[in-house]
Amino acid sequence: MATIFTKIAKGEIPSYKVAESEEFYAFLDINPLVAGHTLVIPKNVEDDYIFNLDSKTYEGLWAFAAKVAAAIRAAVPCKRVGVAVLGMEVPHTHIHLVPLNSEADMDFRKKKVEMTPEDFARTASAIYEEFVKIN
Repeated sequence: MATIFTKIAKGEIPSYKVAESEEFYAFLDINPLVAGHTLVIPKNVEDDYIFNLDSKTYEGLWAFAAKVAAAIRAAVPCKRVGVAVLGMEVPHTHIHLVPLNSEADMDFRKKKVEMTPEDFARTASAIYEEFVKIN
């Protein structure tokens, strides 16, 4: 059975896409820590543990995430982009990219920010435009 993230990458479930390649997909987290909080996934591998990935997928995922992080930093006012790999809530490897202005922005226990569909769409579009410039 396909994971929710596989269904998102295939377009079966809507998402706020910020970047895509043949092998990887990046989209806004719908329960963001801050505006611009993005998830990066491999499209064709559903393993829930990043260290189980074959080396080509693992290295490709990080290279793709680095480009997405650069696009986030260009599109969202922040000092840097933090990264976390937790993988506990969805059984599909995913990297969290979180725009940071302080370390407190990376606290997964804090209340999530509320964004309207328009806010999500605007943020996703801004990151996508920066990602296209990078590639």
